[in-house]
Amino acid sequence: MSRTLLTEAQPKLEKGEVLGYLSFGLHFAPSDISGYQVCASSSEGCRDACLYTSGHGRFTSTQEARIRKTIRFFAQRAEFMELLVKDVKSAIKRAVKLNMVPCFRLNLTSDVRWETVPVNVDGVWYDNIMNAFPTVQFYDYTKHTNRRNVPANYHLTFSRSEENEAVLDNMFAQGYNVAIVFDTPKNKPLPTEYKGRPVIDGRTHDLRFIDPKGVWVGLSALGEATVDDSGFVVSYSNVAA
Repeated sequence: MSRTLLTEAQPKLEKGEVLGYLSFGLHFAPSDISGYQVCASSSEGCRDACLYTSGHGRFTSTQEARIRKTIRFFAQRAEFMELLVKDVKSAIKRAVKLNMVPCFRLNLTSDVRWETVPVNVDGVWYDNIMNAFPTVQFYDYTKHTNRRNVPANYHLTFSRSEENEAVLDNMFAQGYNVAIVFDTPKNKPLPTEYKGRPVIDGRTHDLRFIDPKGVWVGLSALGEATVDDSGFVVSYSNVAA
């Protein structure tokens, strides 16, 4: 297992630094590689477009480290959570030293319900790691429609797929923003509106907890998603649909 679990060397995370935030993230390996399900609500289009092997993920050593983390999370949960707590404490100290605000995205390549994972910090049990660090911001994307008892410092953005169109209005009604992938090249402007709601550019940074409410978070198809034909990626020409 890696000496540490968290990374800050991820391009999307690094974009938040100009806004004063130092982001740290956690990578798990998908079930077809690790043997453990970490994205139970994923769609076929989502799985085909997964960016797991992008960036550093293309290296065998990186993939092996992520597999080890995933296996340890499921097979040796107490030890894993102990190390995660140490990493979070260390990351907070690093951010404070740099006069930046720490924030954490624990599902860079997964969709774990972290609000259900208890943790022991300095001999005290908490329902989850967010409650253990209540003044620190955590955030993630999710495709689960039934997240419950989510702490106030854990911001979730719902992710659209080709399979969950029917629930999107309800997710907006519950207060979620919804991430949507367009076929717009990453260096081109995204549509400004989709199905009567404004679209913000989610490519400029990953700090979803500072987004306005009631919006689509527009993203560009990358990697295998550029040849998607499942409906996971929305064609720019259909934005008025």
